[in-house]
Amino acid sequence: METTLHWIDMLIVIISVVAAIGVGIYFAHRQKSTNDYYKAGGHIPAWAVGMSMFATIISSVTFLAYPGNAYKGNWINLVQGLMVPIVLVGCVWFIVPLFRRVIKLSTYEYFEHRFGKIARYWSSIAFLLEHFTKMGAVLYLMGLAATTFLGVDIQLIIIIIGITVILLTYLGGMEAIVWMDVVQGFLLILGGVLAIGILIYLTDGGLGAIFQVAAENTKIDVGPYDWDFQQKTFWVLVFNGMFYALQKYGTDQSMVQRYLVAKDEKSAKKATYLGVALSVPTWTLFMFVGTCLFVYYNLNPSLLPEGIKADGVFPHFIATQMPIGLAGLIVAALVAGAISTIDADVNCISAIIVEDYYGKMKKKATDRQKLTCGRIAVLVVGAACIALALIFNEMGNESILDSLFVLYAIISAGIVGILVLGIFTRRANWKGLYIGLAATLLFTIYALLTGAAAGDSEPILNLGSWNFTHHKMMLGVYSHIVVIVVGYIASLFFHEAPAEKYLTVYAFLEERRKAKKG
Repeated sequence: METTLHWIDMLIVIISVVAAIGVGIYFAHRQKSTNDYYKAGGHIPAWAVGMSMFATIISSVTFLAYPGNAYKGNWINLVQGLMVPIVLVGCVWFIVPLFRRVIKLSTYEYFEHRFGKIARYWSSIAFLLEHFTKMGAVLYLMGLAATTFLGVDIQLIIIIIGITVILLTYLGGMEAIVWMDVVQGFLLILGGVLAIGILIYLTDGGLGAIFQVAAENTKIDVGPYDWDFQQKTFWVLVFNGMFYALQKYGTDQSMVQRYLVAKDEKSAKKATYLGVALSVPTWTLFMFVGTCLFVYYNLNPSLLPEGIKADGVFPHFIATQMPIGLAGLIVAALVAGAISTIDADVNCISAIIVEDYYGKMKKKATDRQKLTCGRIAVLVVGAACIALALIFNEMGNESILDSLFVLYAIISAGIVGILVLGIFTRRANWKGLYIGLAATLLFTIYALLTGAAAGDSEPILNLGSWNFTHHKMMLGVYSHIVVIVVGYIASLFFHEAPAEKYLTVYAFLEERRKAKKG
């Protein structure tokens, strides 16, 4: 396989990878405790934490999938991201201080305080399985795209980037991850801006022609707007996005751990707002890349290989149309997106292993022993991530996406429901919640067997008119709603003392009322 990049571009990519390892080495001497390793000592400025949040959520999948989606269709997938700031405006003011006050390190410690050990392990296992498989998928998809440019076997790319992530995380801990994410975040934005600039320059008629052709083909649109949950519509993405925002910023260790990295509550809130403020425009940026690609190749159809898939159009453009130097920067941004996502997940999974499992089994463990366990966990999780990416390479792209959806649907069923019941109600109790979890698990299995996992093929279990026919994105929405409704109603049948106020939103509402009176 021959490289499509000039040696200068190759050098830029290599330097970016070596720099990631160098950052890990630079911060290695500061990792003397679990507080340093997982919370960066709590002295990272808000803007850097916010950039780290942004870089973590904007992965290389976004770098490839958003342009591909916009090229093939319109901007409907952007709706999910647009729900994030709307939801966060209403809940960050109490979610951030809640976690900073209640937990030491693990997000799922809150679930134990509120509903007991089963709730903690249900949610932490869901996080471990979901993010472990996500890491493998991100590493594989990055390798799949990078091999097009670098002319290197995909397995070698997966191994090299995987080892880079392991070294960065093992040596430098969260402090190295945050500061590397800052650089990689800027690199991601720069990559998108450069791509759009070159596309505008190369397109006959420039920006005006792009908007005209896009308008004629309804490319900059987020419809259809039908009130139809069986198809991928605006409203399906709205509801899915609302629960996505709550799940990502309220139950995801990779985000909640960033609240603890910040200096104080005020800094943590600022960091969260900054991360979201950067994410939404960047999602829009890469959607616009896809629209520009559509217009460019619509006007120059002979430049596009016959039969190329939508996700391959952006890599093809980079390989054939980008000037020397800029192509290298964009490929480096693609690799940076993968590293930013995976390094954070490896560190967070290590934190969960130490806090939720090792610390529970060995209660008298010293901080030094916990740090050693955490470092070993980084090595094991990183190596397993590489192995999983290699397995995905053998499976093929379509098998991955189908398998991941089924797995995510099962293991994340109702997690947001637990959070909502815990924060917004004092009456919900552990007995009612467990009934709600059992109900949502049964519902998820029913939906997967009768339609959601089958896609366009015949369902595994055909119940005729009783099949689950709504779009698969609604499965996650319904699973959380089932937990909330069934869990709350079931709780009413058990006489348990109301939850402590400090575990709910009511403590923060009370503080606000007192502050206004004072």
